[in-house]
Amino acid sequence: MNEARNPDRLSSSGLRFTPQRRHVYHILLQSRDHPAANEVFMRAKKGMPEISMATVYNCLEALVRRGLVRQVNVDRTATRYCPNLEQHCHFYCETCGGIFDVDYDAAGIQSRVTLPEEFSMSQLEVAVRGLCAGCAARKSGRGRKRAEASAP
Repeated sequence: MNEARNPDRLSSSGLRFTPQRRHVYHILLQSRDHPAANEVFMRAKKGMPEISMATVYNCLEALVRRGLVRQVNVDRTATRYCPNLEQHCHFYCETCGGIFDVDYDAAGIQSRVTLPEEFSMSQLEVAVRGLCAGCAARKSGRGRKRAEASAP
């Protein structure tokens, strides 16, 4: 999804889109790899050299507050940012640290969650961990090479 295809999302957010906010938002939409603030800053500097780290943090905070971007937290690592507001979960690669969007049947999962009577669910977050395709291929390739090297 890009900003041009979804102008209603921007205008209905109620957020005044300064050039800096628009630039940071575009950075997130451009490459949907869940960057941390420092990565957003480095990318933003390429197109807007005068932008500061504080401005990037402020822009990210405003985007999150207005519901245009979600924060993604993995263990004790830096907060990362996801512009995908569709129902999805995140796959965390345990080797490279990549975060990937994965579709799932939220209704199917919600129907299996039993909460005490006094509780009400506002959001369901699902996280999956393992190896991404690239890391799995590298791992299986290394395993074969080691076996071949140790064969008589």
